[in-house]
Amino acid sequence: MYTPDSSRYRKISYRRCGKSGILLPIISLGLWHNFGDITPFGVQREILRSAFDNGITHFDLANNYGPPYGEAERNFGIHMDRDFSPYRDELIISTKAGYDMWPGPYGDHGSRKYLMASLDQSLKRMHLDYVDIFYHHRPDPNTPIEETMQALHDIVKSGKALYVGISNYNTEQAAVAIDTLKSMGTHMLIHQPNYSMLNRSIEHSLTGRLTEKGVGCIAFGPLAGGKLTARYLNGIPSDSRAAHDPRFLRPSDITDELLIKIRKLNEIAQNRSQTLAQMALAWTLRNDCVTSALIGASKPEQVIENVKAMENSHFSEEELAAIDNILAGKY
Repeated sequence: MYTPDSSRYRKISYRRCGKSGILLPIISLGLWHNFGDITPFGVQREILRSAFDNGITHFDLANNYGPPYGEAERNFGIHMDRDFSPYRDELIISTKAGYDMWPGPYGDHGSRKYLMASLDQSLKRMHLDYVDIFYHHRPDPNTPIEETMQALHDIVKSGKALYVGISNYNTEQAAVAIDTLKSMGTHMLIHQPNYSMLNRSIEHSLTGRLTEKGVGCIAFGPLAGGKLTARYLNGIPSDSRAAHDPRFLRPSDITDELLIKIRKLNEIAQNRSQTLAQMALAWTLRNDCVTSALIGASKPEQVIENVKAMENSHFSEEELAAIDNILAGKY
């Protein structure tokens, strides 16, 4: 019988998600890579328990997380039944639909039929009556935005999701989606874009637009798929994702230029008494628009390390300038 740490809410801080009543932990746990059939069930359990024991109340999934598709939700449903059902009201659970999920013309993109059917399937897999957040996972250029947003609006009205969000939308796409949904009477809670030291594109205009619209932001990929960790400081380990799982990180991604950058960034992190991963998370969260940083983990120790990132969240102007220069290739 799992009993969570009674001090869990003193271990992490929470930020308000845009103009809403929702507070999210500054570190959230994504179940993208490590909750399918390639990860032992006991390891999954310890990762989830470690997260909740450290105040991480937000678990983020999608219909096609695995492998195979649906397996992360299916496994999470078992973990929910065994460990977390007594604490359901302390959790924010999210899922998404927007990428290919089943064969045929109705298992992908942004139609009302696909989104409604996918959420019903997700709820069955996770053994839940509702999710807290349901996302459209990516923009669909071939489905009218009104149809996609109407589906999200109706999902909220049905009670199958308390809030809705979007992911992978650029600035203009996001603005149209937010305004369209608002015209129907539903506020867009959150946007989930890719954001890290190695991908700063959202800083150009998206973060400003989200702040203007009162929409929260949760950054996925803050560690750039593991590149902003100590994992690749000395090249590509034989047991690493880059060596064995080219779906997400290829050996060609670990370039000589990247190695120079991450080694120099690591020097700054060491001077801050942090690991590179901790500094990368703290840097992502320095942006006031970012409500939470979404991490993945293959073992519970990584969760604990990442939560400790905010023990040193302040950056001096000199540190920020040095990081900017490194990222710009000015060594």
